[in-house]
Amino acid sequence: MLEAVRLRTGTRGRPRNRLKGIATDPGYDATALRQKLRQRGIRAQIPKRVWKTKKHRGRPITKVVPRFQAERTFAWLQKKYRRLVVRWEHMAACFDAFLAMATIHMWIQRLIVG
Repeated sequence: MLEAVRLRTGTRGRPRNRLKGIATDPGYDATALRQKLRQRGIRAQIPKRVWKTKKHRGRPITKVVPRFQAERTFAWLQKKYRRLVVRWEHMAACFDAFLAMATIHMWIQRLIVG
């Protein structure tokens, strides 16, 4: 998945492929994944999977993953735009276009309703 990342820097030339850091949830906590990220020069912000009886070890996480915002966005999209949540579109261009249309529709609804 990281191979497909293209960062837009706003400058001309070859697009940047390497992230400086990545923040995920504890589901991605695996030694092999951390090693691959380290080899690519990417700083991982992945909380450790710990049982409730264990204490948190290591450095504290400095960047908060906006999990609530992502879950709330999916809840909004689930109301009228289920096709986006389920991801029926196989082509990225079609998915992006439908996402743009849904965003514009939601924005217009907010303006009209107030």
